[in-house]
Amino acid sequence: MVKPVKKQGQKTSAQSGSGGETHQTTTSADNTLTTNQGLAISDNQNSLKGGLRGPTLLEDMVLREKITHFDHERIPERIVHARGSGAHGFFQPLKGASRFSKAAFLQDPEEKTRVFVRFSTVAGGAGSVDTPRDVRGFAVKFYTEEGNFDLVGNNIPVFFIQDAMKFPDLIHSVKMEPDRGFPQAASAHDTFWDFASLMPESMHMLMWAMSDRTIPYSLRHIEGFGVHTFRLINEAGDSTFVKFHWRPSVGAMSTLWEEAVKIAGADPDHHRRDLWESIDSGAFPEWTLSVQAFDQETADKLDFDILDPTKLIPEEVIPLTPIGRMVLNRNPDNFFAETEQVAFHPGNIVPGIDFTPDPLLQGRLFSYIDTQLIRLGGPNFHEIPINKPVCPMRNFQRDGHMRMAVPTGRVSYEPNSLAPESPRENSKAGFTSFPDPNSGPKLRQRPESFADHYSQARQFWRSMTAPEQDHIADAFTFELSKVETPAIRFRMLGHLDLIEPVLGERVAEAMGLAGKAEKIVLAVAPRDDLEPSPALSLVAKAPAIVKGRTVAVLVTDGSDAKAVGAVQRAVKKEGGTVKLVAPRIGELKGNGLVPDMTIEGAPSVLFDAVVLLPSEEGAKALVAMPQAVNWLRDAFGHLKAIGFNAAAQSLFDKGGLDSDAPGVIDLKGGVEDFIDAARKHKIWDRNP
Repeated sequence: MVKPVKKQGQKTSAQSGSGGETHQTTTSADNTLTTNQGLAISDNQNSLKGGLRGPTLLEDMVLREKITHFDHERIPERIVHARGSGAHGFFQPLKGASRFSKAAFLQDPEEKTRVFVRFSTVAGGAGSVDTPRDVRGFAVKFYTEEGNFDLVGNNIPVFFIQDAMKFPDLIHSVKMEPDRGFPQAASAHDTFWDFASLMPESMHMLMWAMSDRTIPYSLRHIEGFGVHTFRLINEAGDSTFVKFHWRPSVGAMSTLWEEAVKIAGADPDHHRRDLWESIDSGAFPEWTLSVQAFDQETADKLDFDILDPTKLIPEEVIPLTPIGRMVLNRNPDNFFAETEQVAFHPGNIVPGIDFTPDPLLQGRLFSYIDTQLIRLGGPNFHEIPINKPVCPMRNFQRDGHMRMAVPTGRVSYEPNSLAPESPRENSKAGFTSFPDPNSGPKLRQRPESFADHYSQARQFWRSMTAPEQDHIADAFTFELSKVETPAIRFRMLGHLDLIEPVLGERVAEAMGLAGKAEKIVLAVAPRDDLEPSPALSLVAKAPAIVKGRTVAVLVTDGSDAKAVGAVQRAVKKEGGTVKLVAPRIGELKGNGLVPDMTIEGAPSVLFDAVVLLPSEEGAKALVAMPQAVNWLRDAFGHLKAIGFNAAAQSLFDKGGLDSDAPGVIDLKGGVEDFIDAARKHKIWDRNP
């Protein structure tokens, strides 16, 4: 759907990315933005496209220079997604996937395709921690018989910007400030919020970024999204628009902010360790791959543009259709050789999958391969084993740094008559692009259909449960309180007022800035009639399971081994894991129990639920240990299910905690009630 546009030269917020003329600055000859060659730049907000909704043009030398320089800013670490964790596995299609796509790996439900998956944070360097508030990358390389297909996405279905032209600016703003070199892996600083507050198109993504989605409990508990709208092409040549979704079998799950902070201190490798240990123990992580499939007629009826990566399609409007499952069942043999050297590229596709002219996706198609060239030292990174396709690879590309293959013969060109057996193009089996009808004059502009920056942000807020809304308001308060420039705070408060007045009021009140919000000039007023989408809420759709979760049992000398065994059996039956935690390592007296961890080495933030089974004498010793009392206090404050025996009551008394509170279960009647509470993951009724 394309709405009428203003005449070229009249920029709306959708075209300029600035939210109207409120924050425009005066430009003179002395501060005109230029390329590295000194060419004055007329538009730094939009890439050059063939028509308003057409593809980005290769001749856009401004975009290519800007992204090329950005791609080469780090050697050899990735500029973004530097800290990653990887695993091997397989993908298996479900019956019916072939009706959407002719891609070979989607045809036979009996056939498995090898995959390698890399999860990552975005903003921090390779040496940062696993648990900052950040978007998580979710990249999957399918080694298919028709070539490698890379589905390179995130754990959030939308993005901060609409056009790849702004990606270097976005990342520069969120990275460490260049004059001081901090903060690392954090958005809570002036440069990020300065940029975001001047980019209304970021508002929807900011709501996701300030939600619990960006503090996941583990990598096994994140959803994944392709972000962009893609095309699938079937054997008949019919095109279907799709949005890709990964859903974990154990459900999506997050931590509380305080938990994330404490986990970072207790175990900075928490996500990496959890993924490795779950695979190592045989508890293989699993996801379902689904698509939201729709045709052009449906796309035209939507009240937003499907090419806008800052928008999503609610599942209540277009439900998910499962097309396959993915299981991760093998850890890397060598972290550097595989997880670090794996090279993803959204342009790696196979017949049956195609692009759309989403202006952010179009820029990524250039940027990723350019990044790999500098990061991996040259054009032959495809020969590194982790990147090498499993199908034959034949072409006339030769030489270059680190060449591994040894081509034979005198011919390295095509067409030729000297080597009739050499590779030739194949019009029947080869990849052909879908004939997209969109075309038009060359221009740097965005359609009006990209202009509504607040409606889906408002819908996201209204789709959250009360605890999740609390967390979003708290996150905005924390982040903006770290901003030192008052004008940036006032500007962001103005945006929050537009997203949802109650959100703006809560954040302003918490910061002592009531009435200070800046008035933002709107290009398009936000809608107030979008229905909440329960599918957007982690809490509303959380599965009631223990599978994939870890329960800590606090034991001492003299603990009842039978009671411990009952908990272990009950948790194992549910698909969970039990870890024994004690004041010291080594076999305990009177029961033969061997602890896995110590209280100091295993704070309760590392577990999903806890059980206290000390002996009478052991409880007396625990009461005298501040770290043991705090262990219980944290579990209580972090809303975990807690099981306890009679001896543990003294720990509640010492900590000033109510043992009759919701989700605190006396085990004298057995472990069933505790298991019921543990299935909830968080006991929201205990939330103050």
